[in-house]
Order: sequence, then structure tokens, then C-alpha cells
Amino acid sequence: MKRSELEHVIRAAAAILDVEDIVVVGSQSVLGRYPDAPAELLESCEADIYPRGEPSRSAIIDAVIGEESRFHETFGYYVDGVDEKTSVLPPGWEQRLVRVVNENTRGAVGWCLDPEDLALAKHIAGRDKDNRFTQALVRHRMVDRDTLLERLDSMELPAEKRAVITGRIAAQFAAARE
Repeated sequence: MKRSELEHVIRAAAAILDVEDIVVVGSQSVLGRYPDAPAELLESCEADIYPRGEPSRSAIIDAVIGEESRFHETFGYYVDGVDEKTSVLPPGWEQRLVRVVNENTRGAVGWCLDPEDLALAKHIAGRDKDNRFTQALVRHRMVDRDTLLERLDSMELPAEKRAVITGRIAAQFAAARE
């Protein structure tokens, strides 16, 4: 998904729900801070979103512009309507959201995760595709190691999970230096 496509999704979702603010929590939220992100970070054709302040209404978006909808068939990308519990995020993430608003969003605001918050959510999910995504963020110098570790420290996680993530972060940054 390209930045212009994310903006289209924000505009469409906001119009369908008659709201101004849409939160983007999935991998495509990287487009908030990095509109020209490397292609390997933009492989997904879906945007995980919900209306800010009304996450329970995301099912409406999912039904209208979700997977296998006419929207998806027409444009080749779609929305996965999620809620605020979809991603496990560090404290303060809401204050770090990256604002996306322009002519293409027609005034609707997309609130995208800060890249370090996104990376931690991906580390916590821990799927192979998430690990490839976080490795690419590190390789392209789009996240800061110290910020990741500081925010990870602020999260309530089981000790083993924290140790796995800390090790993965260290390994990814070591690999990027080589």
C-alpha cells in the first residue's frame, strides 16, 4: 500500500462513519512518519484501522470497504476494521501518534502509530512477517534502539516475553551494523 492509498482509505472510512479521526495501527501506519517508506515495508494491501473514540464502529468499515468488498475489488487494497485492543502498545502511544491530513484525505485525519510503537507491537505479536518487518525498520534506520528498549521497559510484559524481545532487538541492530 502506498501513502496515497492509505490517504484514500482514511478518507473513505471517515466518510462512511461520518467521523473526522481514524487511527491506523497496522504495518501501514509506517506511512505516517515515512510517506516514502521502502517497498518491503509496504507489501500489505490492508490497513488496520478504527475510528478514534469509537472503535466499536470499525465493523461497519470492515463490512463496507473490507476484504473482498467492491472497494477491495476496485482498488486492490482494503481495510481491516480493528479496535484499540488489536495492538499491544507502550504507555503514551496515543500522545505520539503521527497526524496524516491533506487534500487527499479531504480533511479527515489519520492517526498513525509512531514507528517505535509500531515496532514494539510487531515484536509482541512475534509472527515471522512481524519479525521481517521490524528487521526492515532497523535495516533502513527508521527506529532507534534506545527508544525501543526504553519503551519496552515501560510495558507490563512477562519476563520471558521481555527477554525474547530484548534479544531480538539486539540481534536486529547487530545484523544491521554488519
